[in-house]
Amino acid sequence: MSDATWRAVLVGFSVCAGLSVGSFLNVVIYRVPRGLSVVRPRSFCPNCDRELTAFENIPVLSYLVLRGRCRTCSAKIAPRYPLIESATALLFVGLSLEFSRDPRLPALWIFVSGALALSVIDLETLRLPTPIVRWHFGLVAVALLTSALATESVKHCLVALGCMAFWGGSFAIVAFVAPGKLGGGDVRFAYVLGLTTGAFGVGTMLVGYFAASFLGLVVSLLLIARGKMDTKQPLPFGCYLAAGATLAIFLSPLLPARFQL
Repeated sequence: MSDATWRAVLVGFSVCAGLSVGSFLNVVIYRVPRGLSVVRPRSFCPNCDRELTAFENIPVLSYLVLRGRCRTCSAKIAPRYPLIESATALLFVGLSLEFSRDPRLPALWIFVSGALALSVIDLETLRLPTPIVRWHFGLVAVALLTSALATESVKHCLVALGCMAFWGGSFAIVAFVAPGKLGGGDVRFAYVLGLTTGAFGVGTMLVGYFAASFLGLVVSLLLIARGKMDTKQPLPFGCYLAAGATLAIFLSPLLPARFQL
């Protein structure tokens, strides 16, 4: 299969997979903070509790056809749902174009999916639920290990583990020395970020590490300057961590070769 054909097939698959995964992420984002199962019951309208039909569960399309309202009670459907589905698909496509022949691509799909769900939850609740972070870490770790075994990249495994220890360990120290500056969820999430970015080298991990901190600092200063946040108000740092790490992964091919080890 030619490279052009492979990329076209991969993009098509990425769109379908991204939309489907994004639909599931909506379930996770809504239910996990409320202590509900992500398996049962089937998707339902939060306003009238009616279970949705298969037609009403088609990502993005159902929202457009129903004009953003429940077919039964006419309650508004939050635009967040199609936005998350579309964002997941775009991330999947972007990663597929950037890493079309990279065996780590499935791990990256898993990473951005979990990172997106955690970011939205953190924005809404200022929490990074431990069950999601643990599942996220486990699935990413298995996917990265599988790709490493397939390519016999033992050295990359060791580098990734070292980066995981650095990012997670440094956050753990900050949380211990300055209680309240970082939440436990931020510390746990940091280990996932270190492992994933570290799989692409020390340089990628450092770019993600400092990009996340820079984004959090700039946004918080802007909000404080505009009077929409005070210095004592907690910051949803998880979304900036996810953004910084994702940015670093996309930039990793541009880094010098010596920083990709």
